[in-house]
Amino acid sequence: MPLPPAPSKRAALLSPEAYSLKAAEEPFEPEADTSPLVPEPVVQPARLPEVTAMTPPPAAKAGGRAIGRSRKPTAVASPVVAERSEMAPPLQKIMPAVSTAARSPRPAQVTPSAGSRRRSAGKAGNGPARLFVLDTNVLLHDPMSLFRFEEHDIFLPMIVLEELDGHKKGMTEVARNGRQTSRTLDALVAQQGGDMTKGLKLSATGHHGARGLLFFQTEPLESNLPSSLPQGKADNQILGVVHSLRQRHPEREVILVSKDINMRVKARALGLAAEDYQNDKTLDDGELLYAGALALPQDFWTRQSKTIESWQSGSHTFYRVSGPAVGQFYINQFVYFEAPGEPSLYARVTEIRDKTAVLKTLKDYTHLKNAVWGVTSRNREQNFALNLLMDPEIDFVTLAGTAGTGKTLMALASGLTQVLDDRRYTEIIMTRATVSVGEDIGFLPGTEEEKMGPWMGALDDNLEFLAKGDGGYAGEWGRAATNELLRSRIKVKSMNFMRGRTFMNKYVIIDEAQNLTPKQMKTLITRAGPGTKIICMGNLAQIDTPYLTEGSSGLTFAVDRFKGWPHGGHITLARGERSRLADFASEVL
Repeated sequence: MPLPPAPSKRAALLSPEAYSLKAAEEPFEPEADTSPLVPEPVVQPARLPEVTAMTPPPAAKAGGRAIGRSRKPTAVASPVVAERSEMAPPLQKIMPAVSTAARSPRPAQVTPSAGSRRRSAGKAGNGPARLFVLDTNVLLHDPMSLFRFEEHDIFLPMIVLEELDGHKKGMTEVARNGRQTSRTLDALVAQQGGDMTKGLKLSATGHHGARGLLFFQTEPLESNLPSSLPQGKADNQILGVVHSLRQRHPEREVILVSKDINMRVKARALGLAAEDYQNDKTLDDGELLYAGALALPQDFWTRQSKTIESWQSGSHTFYRVSGPAVGQFYINQFVYFEAPGEPSLYARVTEIRDKTAVLKTLKDYTHLKNAVWGVTSRNREQNFALNLLMDPEIDFVTLAGTAGTGKTLMALASGLTQVLDDRRYTEIIMTRATVSVGEDIGFLPGTEEEKMGPWMGALDDNLEFLAKGDGGYAGEWGRAATNELLRSRIKVKSMNFMRGRTFMNKYVIIDEAQNLTPKQMKTLITRAGPGTKIICMGNLAQIDTPYLTEGSSGLTFAVDRFKGWPHGGHITLARGERSRLADFASEVL
């Protein structure tokens, strides 16, 4: 007697064991005109659990594919699939372990994984969102770091909250960041409908870019770290949390984020994933910093010969150009063309519209007739810098370059000319980051300006040079009078007392700006009132502030954010002009 095509209502009346035995006793002899049939693997008891689960594990899926295979698979697949729902109830009684494992919800401690899987279901095969464990120093470095991880989740160990509590007192930058982080966490915890065990939505406070969840450590986590790591140390406790989370959620990528290099080294030695906090870095590589100048290709004039327009306005010539090179231009960027046997071009981009740009030729400050307080430019980049410093339409100038490139001298000479000769500004205000190269020598006596005196050695050196050039033939009394006049128009201020001030019609020089954080840079630049010009100078190779790098320095931050602004400009000075000794030392040491 032939076997029915698939289990039906008759199968539901029999017990599974009886049905299996009856099918095994009646071997099947195929006939020419019979309908497509199911082969023997369907009726073997060992195969039965493979079709029971509503959401089969990978092994069951493989078995299901084997069951569906026949001489005419297209005709067999439909009855087998149609009858699975009728077979499932009795078979779940036989194999409860398989069915419950496939259908039961996960326990409470793996809620982060479940939540991330729901949110990442819409992503094209990217898998679950990552789980980042933040170290305390990340929150103290950037209080907004909680909202910088996009769709990924964040986990805060209990020891991190304990360390945050220990850093909240004081008036330092670290203490302020700790208090701000605590206020942010309090706002996240207080959100309506929030459940710590299921994760708190990071977007609840208005940061819609953060689509992940925030998890707190709400229960003890056991880990098997080496006995050589003392358990009482906070760093090792955080490593233990990362280790436990990785064991608890093997399907997710658990990553430790820390600013502590030794912490990351220990984590990698234990086989744990660890990364530095990169969001504070404006650039990954200092070589990618906007230079402010661009060399035009050698065939520039050949390509532009048919479409170029030029006109004269005062002492400047304007060119309207088009072509692929325009896509690389920024407003107030300098472009130059130098080729043997052809006239050179030095210009600044003043307008960009669609695929055309307007170039304006520069004033030549290499000539003595255009000297600025007796100072002339000695190279191409210095000429670009003086054009920015002397332009009243430019409110913000950044100068970067190695030691001896003339940054301070040009800034001071331009300031004195515009304060004393042109009367464009009322006075020069000079400040700098008070970060010492070596150990501090202790408290300094005197007033604010006297305390800043030792930090302003560069100001004294350059003023001496500028005063000598102006009063070189006036004798000792003349030089003294010149120094007194210059000093009366230059005020030295400390950055610590800049909050709340407004500078009106001032020429502000910020020296050693590479040692400023982006937040300090913002504080200083926002002091500018009507008619004020700010010049930031620094050497990114001489950063003395701890935890600052070329990519995260305030100077890099300002250069990147202000490029292309119509009232701001930047130039990187390339060649040193201090002396041949200083030039050679900058290259070889």
